[in-house]
Amino acid sequence: MRDRFSEDLIGLLPNLRRFALFLCRRSDLADDLVQITAERALAARDRFDPTTRMDAWLFRILRNAWIDHARRTTTQGQTVDVHDMPEALSVDGVAQTEAILMLRQTEAAMATLPDDQREVMLLVCIDDLSYREAAEVIGVPIGTVMSRLARARLALAEKLGIK
Repeated sequence: MRDRFSEDLIGLLPNLRRFALFLCRRSDLADDLVQITAERALAARDRFDPTTRMDAWLFRILRNAWIDHARRTTTQGQTVDVHDMPEALSVDGVAQTEAILMLRQTEAAMATLPDDQREVMLLVCIDDLSYREAAEVIGVPIGTVMSRLARARLALAEKLGIK
């Protein structure tokens, strides 16, 4: 029998996986990071403050798991591009093709951003965390989140020819 905490955790798994993919850019490692996050969250469920957003808490756990992994790893293994996954490449018509191309351009442009800017953009713009919540996940002041996001948005607009 599932409880509310477990149901909320299960509902956030896709968001956690997306964040993990942005951090590590490897599907297999992203899955491992999500599993580690779920295990740590379940083990520490009594320390979760229900007055805060669960997704921000889980993102912080995931980010810490990624940092732990990066510290243990002395050499980087082979990376797999998300676009190499055949199930992600369904094309139905001109509009969908244009959307896919724009998404790829945006992802490629985001990949060129510095890690700190890309991380803030993902948390605030993709995962819809507030500046305060993103600051808590990353462990920096809100002003730092705001300035990183502003620089990331400007750089991304310039790279995409929007500015």
